[in-house]
Amino acid sequence: MERIPSTGWLVWQVAVRMRASLDRALEPHGLTSTHYGVLASLQGLSQGGRPPSQRQLADFAGLEPMHVSKVVRALEQAGLLERANHPGDTRAVQLTLTPRGAEALAAGRRAVLDLEREHLSPLDADQAGQLHAHLLTLLRHLDGKATP
Repeated sequence: MERIPSTGWLVWQVAVRMRASLDRALEPHGLTSTHYGVLASLQGLSQGGRPPSQRQLADFAGLEPMHVSKVVRALEQAGLLERANHPGDTRAVQLTLTPRGAEALAAGRRAVLDLEREHLSPLDADQAGQLHAHLLTLLRHLDGKATP
């Protein structure tokens, strides 16, 4: 009797394969999928005009603060972001993308979008849109947020 894999196992397997191919696609730009995710999150959070703290970045990205600290240190050493003392909290630091970081992120974004098109190519536009909507619903549920 053939075993039918669980949905969770399938999601995990798709994520593992997508992350591996994403790391390969980002490598020529000097990034990993984690670097890209942190830089993209930093850019998104910075749209409000005020540099986010490292803790805000960790919360937004859904990563452990200690892990983000290590990633931020590596990105700072690579010249892709800068840390500065937080004006309102002596224990916190604010983060900003450097021009070099913005360039790496833009190049990475092009690679990410190309790869996403390739990964989703077996689906038609409606199926891809439904997949996106379902994944967003699940993500919001897991984050404890209401679905619109």
